[in-house]
Amino acid sequence: MHPLLQGVKLVVFDLDGTLVDSVPDLAAAVDAALADDGLSARGEARVRDWVGNGSHKLIERALDDALGELPSAERQERGHARFLHHYGLAPNRLTRLYPGVREALDGLRAADMPLGLVTNKPQAFIAPILEGFGLADHFGLCLGGDALPQKKPDPAPLLHLARHFRVAPGDCLMVGDSRHDIEAGRRAGFRTLAVPYGYNHGEPVAASRPDALVESLAELV
Repeated sequence: MHPLLQGVKLVVFDLDGTLVDSVPDLAAAVDAALADDGLSARGEARVRDWVGNGSHKLIERALDDALGELPSAERQERGHARFLHHYGLAPNRLTRLYPGVREALDGLRAADMPLGLVTNKPQAFIAPILEGFGLADHFGLCLGGDALPQKKPDPAPLLHLARHFRVAPGDCLMVGDSRHDIEAGRRAGFRTLAVPYGYNHGEPVAASRPDALVESLAELV
């Protein structure tokens, strides 16, 4: 086990950019929603820099880029509804697990480590993705960005999991790929561990000063 896991009684994972590369499916849904609005596709490379703050912010950034200005509230809501529609049709067609993820989750479960998941992705899309990879049973509780009034980087979702599992925050570990994950973990009183391969708006996640950084989650076990 990784040294940071010493004394840890709950490990909480982010989803997008940490466990799975979901950008190909997100980008396809974004571009389909833009096409419905008569706008040109933005492409996977741009979407890769826009994810991490929830679906509303994702479509706002896409519309802003396509229009050259912030969208009206009405256009934003229409675009968001179309995005959810298209993404709901195929949330797991092009999404892939990162190397080392299955080994880490299997190893932690074999060690009887309780696992949770906190993502800013809407709750409805979590189960289809985890079930598609046969990982749904690994997690005792999963929270999406619309499960509570607050989402990361607010610490509330992490503290909710700590209470659910009856574990003190100082005995919990937050694992993510972005500054929002590290900030949420720090504010919640969790230990923090980052992976460098995910989505952090083009910035190195090491700049957020997590307690540890691993190139692959397989290093946890």
